[in-house]
Amino acid sequence: MTHIRCDGTAAWAALQKHYDSVGLGFDIRQAFASDPGRFAALSQSAPHVFADLSKNLLDARTEQLLLDVARETGLEAHRDAMFAGRHINATEDRAVLHTLLRRPASAPVGGDLAAAFGDVQATLDAMLAYAEKVRADSTITDVVNIGIGGSDLGPQMAVLALDQFVAPGKRFHFVSNVDGHELAGILRGLAPEHTLFLIASKTFTTAETMANAQSAKRWFEQSGGVDIARHFAALTTNVAAAKAFGIDTTFGFWDWVGGRYSMWSAIGLPIALAIGADGFRGLLAGAHAMDEHFRTAPLAQNLPVRLGLLDVWYRNFHRFTTRSIAPYHSALKRLPAYLQQLEMESNGKQVDMAGQLLTFGTSPVLWGEPGTNGQHAYFQMLHQGTDVTPLEFIAVRDAAHDLPGHHSKLLANALAQAQALMLGQRDAGGHKNFPGNRPSTFFVFEQLTPESLGAFLALYEHRVFTSGALWGINSFDQWGVELGKVLARDIEPRLASGDVAGLDASTAGLLARLRPRA
Repeated sequence: MTHIRCDGTAAWAALQKHYDSVGLGFDIRQAFASDPGRFAALSQSAPHVFADLSKNLLDARTEQLLLDVARETGLEAHRDAMFAGRHINATEDRAVLHTLLRRPASAPVGGDLAAAFGDVQATLDAMLAYAEKVRADSTITDVVNIGIGGSDLGPQMAVLALDQFVAPGKRFHFVSNVDGHELAGILRGLAPEHTLFLIASKTFTTAETMANAQSAKRWFEQSGGVDIARHFAALTTNVAAAKAFGIDTTFGFWDWVGGRYSMWSAIGLPIALAIGADGFRGLLAGAHAMDEHFRTAPLAQNLPVRLGLLDVWYRNFHRFTTRSIAPYHSALKRLPAYLQQLEMESNGKQVDMAGQLLTFGTSPVLWGEPGTNGQHAYFQMLHQGTDVTPLEFIAVRDAAHDLPGHHSKLLANALAQAQALMLGQRDAGGHKNFPGNRPSTFFVFEQLTPESLGAFLALYEHRVFTSGALWGINSFDQWGVELGKVLARDIEPRLASGDVAGLDASTAGLLARLRPRA
């Protein structure tokens, strides 16, 4: 598929000229003073989410030029190709069909996608039936999900986020690190007869996951566990390997499901165990509603597109290298980590789809903490530091608790921090001066529910797709993950043997220091 990179368009040159004339001196405070309709023009509702973009270094002319770039690069055609199942993941010759996982059973699906959609629905039904069976089993009190990357971050984030919906009598644990301290710490509090282990690995060969799985199996057997088939399930396409491990219950997925997009598939089983079949279908429904918004809304009223274009504006013209995420809801504590993988693994690329080296920056560094914790940690830098970091606030209107006074204080802090970043403070003395004019985006959910969480995560997926499409990169491979794994397979036996032949001096010296002493 022919795709034009952003820097090869006439609109890009016009955007650069616009930035050179007004971008450096843009003042959000003056923009509000001169335009009473700014909030209305730069905020919008999308399914389950409201977004205020008005406190950004952005105006109507900038948005129009960015939209021109999007059209000239063929963003709409690239989006449509993804939804149609074309192999837009060109380096792996794969379709990108995570949106198919979220379509309701009643949605018409024709052509080449019909067979895949039938498999999706059959797997979903079987997985949810199993989830309901386990939820009804009072002897299972603890569920341990063993995975890594997308097989861990999404389910862990969602189970924590939706804690108010979690079934009573069930505890959920997540193990991803090959560091045995993590697994050992969890196992100390478990009884084998009350524990269900989920082994999440598409190939059932992921090194970290299988090391943890083998240790969990050994603990189970040594602690008196007698029925591996009942207490272990696998989320994998390698049924034979799972069977050899002793697992009879498996739920598979497909090569067009990338790891960071896999929580909507069988990898989401721990979510279904936590919030039930109806809750999981609500999560899918919220995501599907955002899919339809992204697929059908005009670009100028398309929230994922507007956000993705803002990201390009900040990364390539303002040269902002990071973005901070501040969810003002403690249940969203793992959301920044989830979004890190989604954006940085997708768009942390230095070559375009043709393998040509890029001459501009791509993914920013994402990082963050829940508010109000972050206010007492790194907000000092955001307000008065030498670098400008766009900040994203996420607030939930309705609390899920009845503790008096807490939620109003939380929301007041979120609103005040966004206001302070924009307004700043002048004439208060050098150390107390705040420059202001620091950009932020503010997201609002009415409630934190499976539907609103699903919609927000899909919003972010399509936002990442948008910026990646403009940059002309493949947002759906992750070759950069592989080299370290290959080298680790060479180094691991050397820790036992002490052989340093062929290693660089630094690696050899460190290996000698890290070798266990006899």
